[in-house]
Amino acid sequence: MAGGAVVDTGYASTGPVARPASVRQSLPAILVAAASAFGGVLFGYDTGTISGLLVMENFRETFGQYFDNIPSNTSGVPKPGFDLTTSDQSLVVSILSAGTFVGALAGAPISDVLGRRWGMQVALLVFCVGVVMQMATTDFGVFTGGRVVAGLGVGILSTIVPMYQSETAPRWIRGAVVSGYQWAITIGLLIASLATYGTKNRTNTSSWRIPVGIQFAFALILCGFFLVLPESPRWLVKKGNHEAASKSLARLNSTDVDDPIVRSELSVIQTNLDIELTHSTGSYLDCFKPNDRRYFLRSFTGIFIQAFQQLTGINFIFYFGTTFFQNALPGSNPFIFSVISNVVNVVTTLPGMYMMERVGRRNLLIWGAVWMCLCELIVAVVGTAVPNTNQSGGKALIAFVCIYIAGFASTWGPAAWVVCGEIFPLAIRAKALSLCTASNWLWNFGIGFATPYLVQSGPGHAGLGTKVFFIWTGTCAGCAVFAYFFIYETRLLSLEEVDEMYAQTTAIKSSAANAEIRARRSDLEGAVAPVKEDELATHDEKKY
Repeated sequence: MAGGAVVDTGYASTGPVARPASVRQSLPAILVAAASAFGGVLFGYDTGTISGLLVMENFRETFGQYFDNIPSNTSGVPKPGFDLTTSDQSLVVSILSAGTFVGALAGAPISDVLGRRWGMQVALLVFCVGVVMQMATTDFGVFTGGRVVAGLGVGILSTIVPMYQSETAPRWIRGAVVSGYQWAITIGLLIASLATYGTKNRTNTSSWRIPVGIQFAFALILCGFFLVLPESPRWLVKKGNHEAASKSLARLNSTDVDDPIVRSELSVIQTNLDIELTHSTGSYLDCFKPNDRRYFLRSFTGIFIQAFQQLTGINFIFYFGTTFFQNALPGSNPFIFSVISNVVNVVTTLPGMYMMERVGRRNLLIWGAVWMCLCELIVAVVGTAVPNTNQSGGKALIAFVCIYIAGFASTWGPAAWVVCGEIFPLAIRAKALSLCTASNWLWNFGIGFATPYLVQSGPGHAGLGTKVFFIWTGTCAGCAVFAYFFIYETRLLSLEEVDEMYAQTTAIKSSAANAEIRARRSDLEGAVAPVKEDELATHDEKKY
């Protein structure tokens, strides 16, 4: 094997079972994980709404200041009117991420104490309080405070949802299911752009209050989902509630608690948890232990893959996209281009969900970074060389931004969440995932706050304009290097087998180790005929 000889890692192997789980048996688990993915809609919608609000006339009048010259939404010709200062734009955009950063860290103790299911309900309650604050005020301070509170709820969800999905989804489709969280985020972004497009011509506060208030509908739908979802069997095992864990596993597999699949999986989960607890107490400090289980490497990987996801520059488009399109094609309708970019985001996430299991996480991340790097370089060069009065140049900018979005949506968008959901052992999973998600939001905050100062002109501003894409070009090159040296190939492995792989090989050799682990598992399941490597819809690949 390229990764070296197979060693005794101490982990329990996913041994033989009486029979493989069918697609029909796995359907409840798939539906459960997919339902929880709807939490991403809340994440995406709350993130995407602000882009449209920033250019609405009434929003500017309500929360902004009067200036002699501001760009017109329609003609592109400067005129007197109300607008938000650069500092206020930075604050109202980035403050959501400050709340989500704290919420992401809070997600670990909440989910460990209350469970994954009730932790998500708490997040919804906090989120709704924030939405009420935003809708009920015309004071800028209260509005931004509402975004902080809503961000707390979104942050808690962003930690718990991918964790819950990874712990409940069948291994043969886990990557696609967890990718569904990112797809739900893109749907939320699209709905936000449609909502702001639909209310942009209103002349009163309903122009921005309606898009903000729509979030209640999503919260209500999610509340209904979370009430009927089963609890994570892995969390129940961690709490010592084996009877409830058996019932949860049986429900997820459409079988009864005495089924060999349930007994085998429960035994593997408990055995590996016992092994992990001999190496850690499940504290935050344990996440950074440089032990033979490579906790430090895993935490480093998770924290920095989320940082690099933000450093692709994607949220420059989704936070300030309407303003960017307005400047790229003066006189055009920037809301239309915002909707188009979000449609591209939604549609191109789907092939990424499919390729997650076919191509693998590692290849998607490496080549996705190269794809985005090239597109952003072209945008930077065209934006620098061609004046914004050139219609052809403006259209080329928008076209390559959309191609860049497609690259992100099909690779780094979903894959970063999938990797973080898979690489941590149960003993530290909640806390490590909260650190990863907090990293995402910390960088989100920094980029959201700094971007107006980087892009806009004037005293205290860098005035980079589209030159900012040179920065994203460099960071995307860094994404490719990071993925090559640190991302393990985890496709088609159970969460317990991922632990085994980390103990025996390196990221560069992980694809070979992955294949050997799956081959050994197939040999152990000797009662079942062997399968070809990529036959995802057969054999016991459909077990966790």
